[in-house]
Amino acid sequence: MTKPNALSLLSSAKWYDLNMACSIHTPPWPGEKALEVHYFKRLTGAYGGGQGANGQLIEWSNNTGTHLVGERAFHSGARSIADIPLDELCGEAVVVDISDEVSHYSIFTPEMITSRVDVKKGDILIIHTGYHKHGWDQPDVTNPEMQAQIENKEFAFYLRHPGPSPDFFQWALDMELKLIGVDCGCAEHPMNTNLRYMHGREFAKAEAKLQQTHGKSWDEMYPPDEYYEMTHIKMPKAGLRLLESLGGQIGELKNERVWLMVGPIPFMEVESAWCRVVALQPPAGTDEAEFMAAMKEINMLDMTLPFSVQTPQWANYVPLSVTYTKRVGGHYFGMGRNNAHCRASFHLASHMDGEIHFWAAGNPIGKIPNDFWFGPGVVADISHLVSNSSVYTPEMIESVVDIQDGDILIVKTGWHQFGWNSPDSDEFRYMIKHPGPSPDFADWCLKHQIKWLGVDCVAMEHPMNTIQRDWHPKTFEEANQKLIEQFGADWDTIYPLDQYYQDMHLNLFPKGVVHAENLGNQLAEAESGRYFIGAFIQKGIELASCWGRFVAFK
Repeated sequence: MTKPNALSLLSSAKWYDLNMACSIHTPPWPGEKALEVHYFKRLTGAYGGGQGANGQLIEWSNNTGTHLVGERAFHSGARSIADIPLDELCGEAVVVDISDEVSHYSIFTPEMITSRVDVKKGDILIIHTGYHKHGWDQPDVTNPEMQAQIENKEFAFYLRHPGPSPDFFQWALDMELKLIGVDCGCAEHPMNTNLRYMHGREFAKAEAKLQQTHGKSWDEMYPPDEYYEMTHIKMPKAGLRLLESLGGQIGELKNERVWLMVGPIPFMEVESAWCRVVALQPPAGTDEAEFMAAMKEINMLDMTLPFSVQTPQWANYVPLSVTYTKRVGGHYFGMGRNNAHCRASFHLASHMDGEIHFWAAGNPIGKIPNDFWFGPGVVADISHLVSNSSVYTPEMIESVVDIQDGDILIVKTGWHQFGWNSPDSDEFRYMIKHPGPSPDFADWCLKHQIKWLGVDCVAMEHPMNTIQRDWHPKTFEEANQKLIEQFGADWDTIYPLDQYYQDMHLNLFPKGVVHAENLGNQLAEAESGRYFIGAFIQKGIELASCWGRFVAFK
């Protein structure tokens, strides 16, 4: 397949967003840390942060909202999320709708799946139980037997959803499934988790139903030692991962084959991570088998830096901290797993700056439609044209790529080579001396209707158009002298503060043009040219910015 055909295929495919909304209102896994979001600084200044941006601090458990459960959740010696290549999380998938056959506490079997869809070896399997209708972001479901005649959302979503039969996971291993995804709180039956002990009344109801349908007690149906061996040792060692709390447009895909892409935050220290999940179907008139074969030929370049406690944050922002609140061998409810409580500000590692990061009336990340994050674009490698504290121009971009109106633009300065995880790491150079755009760059972006931008250094701004100018006067003098040599005038002449302070934020975000920062990784391999570019970002309803997975499709 040639590159133009790949771009055409991805542009014309039918895209489906399978994420539920993630919010401070999203219930976490019962007993875990609920998502907290607060501003620790504002444009004009705030306690603990200084002036310059609307900066958020969040605390969260990774089992809140749509997330990927990795191998390390149950096996401490297994891979972290960052260790799992993207191609292991993308591929042919089948979405099976069993919603008409399951109910509270019920059990689904491999036969229920295979009677409705053709499952192939190596598939990704997405199970539509119908329980996403109990998500916090969905309308109430009436139930005459419940208080107020309304089904309790959290209890239905986390405690009452159906789960797999005792032979299900062995069948999944025999089928070499890459992933199992569900539209409810857990890919296991909730009564095979610590919720069995946290909610004894719910367990009593589940066991009574099991006696009625199968004539067995829970421990007879699921012998504890055998079940533990399967889920905590055999499955993670085999690399079988779980995708939980799906939602969004999943109800539009019933017993259909799709190409699924899962983009988790590449977390180094933890077992689970937020992710954005999208499903693709062939464009009108395209044969399904040909579409799947073509998708397999398209290469994905992962432009995302590892997400880690070692990742440096933007100056005066809060670094990432990770605290394990559960361990697989020590959780006091039994049926343990590894789970962490995390705390960070957003401006570290690969992330997307959203509109309200600098524009109070703008959209939060989670309110921006999914199709905005994907589309045709270019990687512009100008690394041979820039140096410490230098300025790059639209003409430099146009000298290496053919820009088309509406493109996504990724600017490759070469500064990824100085990132924290590089053999040539130079953190001061990466953070304070990276090149930045000329004063006409924002207007040029608007002229070409650039969809969004990305850059392989810490900020889309020139650092001397930020507060770094005041904090690093020696570096500012060096940059000022270089500007005089390049343009024949000093900084305040070329960049009047009232017009160009934080130019790429304050002049573009109100126009809907946002940008990704701290790109790297396989961007190092990307030559100048046209690509299909995607940003897999958690659907954070209150978030001004958010981490993501950034991919260029060749």
